[in-house]
Amino acid sequence: MSRKHLDLTDRCIIEKGLALEHSFREIASSLKCSPSTVMREVRNNRVFITSSKTKCANFGECLKRKICGNPTCFNPCKTCREYDCHAICKDFKPFHCSRLDNAPYVCNDCENRNFCPKEHAVYSAHKADAKSRERLSDARRALHTPNEKIAELNDLITPLILNGQSLNHIYANHSGEICVARRTLYDYIDKCVFDVRNIDLPRKVRYKKRRKKRAEPAPCRYRQGRTYEDFKEFIKQNPDLNIVEMDTVKGRREKGKCLLTINFVKYDILLAFIIDSASQKCVQQVFDELYDKLGSEIFERLFPVILTDNGGEFKAPETLEFTSYGSQRTRVFFCDPMASWQKPHIERSHEYIRQIIPKGISMDDLMQEDITLMLNHINSLSRDSLNGACPFDAAKQILGRKLPKLLGLKKIPPDDVILRPSLLKKSIIR
Repeated sequence: MSRKHLDLTDRCIIEKGLALEHSFREIASSLKCSPSTVMREVRNNRVFITSSKTKCANFGECLKRKICGNPTCFNPCKTCREYDCHAICKDFKPFHCSRLDNAPYVCNDCENRNFCPKEHAVYSAHKADAKSRERLSDARRALHTPNEKIAELNDLITPLILNGQSLNHIYANHSGEICVARRTLYDYIDKCVFDVRNIDLPRKVRYKKRRKKRAEPAPCRYRQGRTYEDFKEFIKQNPDLNIVEMDTVKGRREKGKCLLTINFVKYDILLAFIIDSASQKCVQQVFDELYDKLGSEIFERLFPVILTDNGGEFKAPETLEFTSYGSQRTRVFFCDPMASWQKPHIERSHEYIRQIIPKGISMDDLMQEDITLMLNHINSLSRDSLNGACPFDAAKQILGRKLPKLLGLKKIPPDDVILRPSLLKKSIIR
């Protein structure tokens, strides 16, 4: 049989065959399976029925009285018409029918079933299907890992998760020590098998339903020729270019330091620069410094096209696209308004930043050295999108040696990766 499990259609065929007094072999022939498969299906999923008509096997010898607790009743309980013996007597034992010990093991084809005083069993396709599904579900929910192995997994995984590491990162670097699938680890955490809980996982959220896309207003001057549709057309004509996503991460809503973040889409590697405010001047200064220190050739290779949002700090794209001498160094495009999902890679990277610098925390006490330390840990986290590699390993070729040396970037050993506020030595909570 090509299928692993019988379905409701197969069970309806079995039920009909039993009612027509067909043998297991005849039913199996119509299902193209083994007769033993049909036999096991009937025996495992039959339903035993005990009703008021079912008599006790001890009926002739029974002398019990007042089982119901009525002190004024002196009649034998077996003659009572108000209560059923099988409902109130703990010693009730139904008459056993020998038909249930041999094929077909059920009473589907018995004409006297409705009047028989013996216990009988029937096979119902719908009840059998529900019973089978419940049994299969229970088997999948059960723990199939020995207790000692669960203890070993707990000792390995719990400290790393409490350091802010994701299960993807842990599995990528300890796959040889983990004896279960990654999906099983999520299930065990959900069932509270380990000392960590769902709330300890870096990303255990329920996505909100996306809103319907609003009609886009007429493009502003800074967006002319730089819309998301223009971006897609430009990439279609230049498919080999390295795409970069850009955004800012703010501390508190009021004025203060914030981060200018840059993400290389292909390699998922993140750069971040601490700036005094989310202003066009500060963003331009970062670009000018990078261009001067890297040189035109390396800068244009690393940042050929940039996709960003419509924040006020980016609304002077000419200052980013061109040098002070008027030569073009990059191309800037903008997402649609209220459509941050169009730059998903940098939005995902921001979640790692928020694990270390929670939302609403001021960044005024942070220095670039603190940000570099944070970047080293984030970029050392193994990613599924990179087949278990970390961004540092994936981006070695494109980054070269100059940019990592210039920014102080270096890989952190897998087990030492920390994505918690405790990573930053100085307190950032004011």
